[in-house]
Amino acid sequence: MRSQTRRRFSTALSVTAGVSAGILVYRERRSRRLVERVAAAALETLLNAIEANDEETGMHVRRVAAYALVIGGELGLEEHQCRSVERIALFHDVGKIHQALFDIVHDENPLSREERRKIATHPQRGAQVLAPLATFYPDLPAGVLSHHERWDGTGYPRRLRGEQIPLEARVVTIADTFDALTHNRRYRRGRSVEAALEVIREGRGKQFDPVLVDLVDTPRVTKRLARTHLRETKHHTLGGKNVRKSHSRERAPDVSFRWRSETLHT
Repeated sequence: MRSQTRRRFSTALSVTAGVSAGILVYRERRSRRLVERVAAAALETLLNAIEANDEETGMHVRRVAAYALVIGGELGLEEHQCRSVERIALFHDVGKIHQALFDIVHDENPLSREERRKIATHPQRGAQVLAPLATFYPDLPAGVLSHHERWDGTGYPRRLRGEQIPLEARVVTIADTFDALTHNRRYRRGRSVEAALEVIREGRGKQFDPVLVDLVDTPRVTKRLARTHLRETKHHTLGGKNVRKSHSRERAPDVSFRWRSETLHT
């Protein structure tokens, strides 16, 4: 009798311990999801703050994200990598939203050597801004820090070379250059899509990853970039915003930002 009682008691303890462990795991997962959603909301808020502070930069980073997603999708990146590309593109210039740089960025006069040196600090400034979110987006600060590195090792700030540069940053670098060339700047008018692509071809193996340049130079990708450029240019000329509701937030770290249009992946 005592043996049976002990066995029953032991079984009851095991069941209780199992239930308690399950409850703890559930609570930890629920708390983790809550914190992840807060992190995603922080990125959404930061993106809105960029546009509120500097509408021109806000439109630029959205266009860069659209082009980067075209390239990333054609490259066959997995979904989580595409989300990484999207985040890096959307926040690659956050370091320019800094009091020490803002006036320089928007000055219509030619930049001095000292001003160019200061502007070149924006990758580090951006990475510092995003560092508190590295727990949830470890690729984000590193990607932002690397978006001005060059394939031949002559970029900045760390002079990374070739595949030392994160792949996502290499994609964003091409998208950033494409947008910079095809849209008006205060010191020059935007070039045609074909002229911008020619510049990118010339940078093959020097500024840009040669594999990515070859991909961008294919008729399919060129056509998609041209179509995206036309849509984004028309959209922003009309003063519109690519706003839609996000997908499910169950996987908050890979949140789909509301800026993207429904036709982005067509």
